[in-house]
Amino acid sequence: MAEPGRVELAILGQTLTVRTEASPEHLRALAAYLEDRVGEVRRAVRDPLAALTLAALDITDELFRARDRQTRDEDDVSRRLGALVALLEQLAPREQAR
Repeated sequence: MAEPGRVELAILGQTLTVRTEASPEHLRALAAYLEDRVGEVRRAVRDPLAALTLAALDITDELFRARDRQTRDEDDVSRRLGALVALLEQLAPREQAR
């Protein structure tokens, strides 16, 4: 496990120091993504805190939808594998243990 380091980030004009095991580049990419999303919201909402909150809600919605899609995909794969196993067992039944 990597040793935690400190990374300074600037978000909405505020400097934050974050202690993390993640790489500074990764954290800066996350901060840039958040800044971009807040920038999109700020076109319609001038209050920075409201824009940050709305951007966070939008990002959280994306996360939840992605998790739901992944769960559905995993369930679909499990069903298909089950059907394939059943078909293979019909075509080549297992030998009984003696």
